[in-house]
Amino acid sequence: MDILEKIFEAGVVGAGGAGFPTHIKLDGVAEYLLVNAVECEPLLETDKFITRHKSEEIIKAMEIMGNHIQAKEMVIGLKKKNTKEIQALREAIQCLKSKVTLHLVENFYPAGDEQMLVYEITKRQVPPGGIPKDVGVVVCNVGTVVNIYEALNEKPVTHKLVTILGEVKNPSMVYAPIGTPIEKCIEMVGGPTIQAYRIVLGGPMMGRVIEKSQLNQEVVTKTTGGIIVLPEEHFMLRDKQQDLTQMINRSRSTCIQCSLCTDLCPRNLIGHPLRPHRIMRTLSGDKEQYGVLKEALLCCECGVCEVYACPMGQTPKNINVEIKNLLRQEGIRYSDTSVKNEVNGMREYRKVPAERLLARLELSGYADQVKDGYCSIEPHRVKIPLKQHIGKPATPIVEVGSLVEKGQLIARVNAGDLGANIHASMQGVVSEINEFIWIEAGEKAVIQ
Repeated sequence: MDILEKIFEAGVVGAGGAGFPTHIKLDGVAEYLLVNAVECEPLLETDKFITRHKSEEIIKAMEIMGNHIQAKEMVIGLKKKNTKEIQALREAIQCLKSKVTLHLVENFYPAGDEQMLVYEITKRQVPPGGIPKDVGVVVCNVGTVVNIYEALNEKPVTHKLVTILGEVKNPSMVYAPIGTPIEKCIEMVGGPTIQAYRIVLGGPMMGRVIEKSQLNQEVVTKTTGGIIVLPEEHFMLRDKQQDLTQMINRSRSTCIQCSLCTDLCPRNLIGHPLRPHRIMRTLSGDKEQYGVLKEALLCCECGVCEVYACPMGQTPKNINVEIKNLLRQEGIRYSDTSVKNEVNGMREYRKVPAERLLARLELSGYADQVKDGYCSIEPHRVKIPLKQHIGKPATPIVEVGSLVEKGQLIARVNAGDLGANIHASMQGVVSEINEFIWIEAGEKAVIQ
């Protein structure tokens, strides 16, 4: 099998984002191969841990990937402040005599957004509504690259390294089988330290909030990067719980059209025609400007507009998310992919410092909680989603009662489809199949 076939068979998807199937991303040629080791979200430690401990695997995989796409440049982007990670990569590059180079960025948010990273490293503007490949660039998360290395050695994606922190007894990195209940992961680090809490799946800026009552429903997937336990009355969580009607009513009553949300919008600053303040104005009654709502399709959902820029506590990011969903349901896509504007000359001065952002979020107390090292979890039951990626869900190829081995293919997609294969993350018996494949390990399974 060639590299794309191995990646496809192993079920590799983007580990740091929405889960775009990697065999499709690497199909073709590109001038640049960029590996994103920036760790975009505040507090999370997953990418830094991978970079420190898997540096040689990263470089080896990049050489193969770069050769496959005929890349002239192979670059890893990471933050200047991450000195241990820089040292590990430099030693690996020297040891392997690799042509991979490092590009160091300042500690701003969202430095790890792939379109920000493309501009930072290449000075090329990804067109509005476009993808990095439109400007000759392929971007992969560092965790994805390690999964590619494993795939090239015939090892499918079965586990995920997850940062668990916040109001828990022992904030840690946890190595969990895909399908492990989030509740078991929190138990693994000693459980919560408070009674009234909610959980953020992902990072504090772009993560999804779940209630305690949902813990037994949510599981680790191929894209899970963080589990953050926060007091249920934390102001960030209150904003994430509003529905669209509530957000529009607040906009109509308190939005002062100061335009700070637009002035600090990272996508606007690289020349994309996204103006959150105009979207807010349209929702407040300016129906003649209805076409402005399509600009929401350009939003990367970083959250700078609402948790950092807005002086009135508005939620333009959440409104953009709702509008995007409604437009996509109608089959509406952003069609004008020509770059409309030059990069804003004030961009360098409007980057959001990560430390200041954490302070604004009232999360500074959780910084640097996670120490080096990790723990493994072996649940007695996993619930593996058939859809952990962009595109079509995988189709089960096992039946209830089937005995499966760890790493065995249990659901697949056709090679030409946008989707990814799914593998058993533990040995056991298939007990149920619906939108998930449930595997029971039996009495011998323990949580370590």
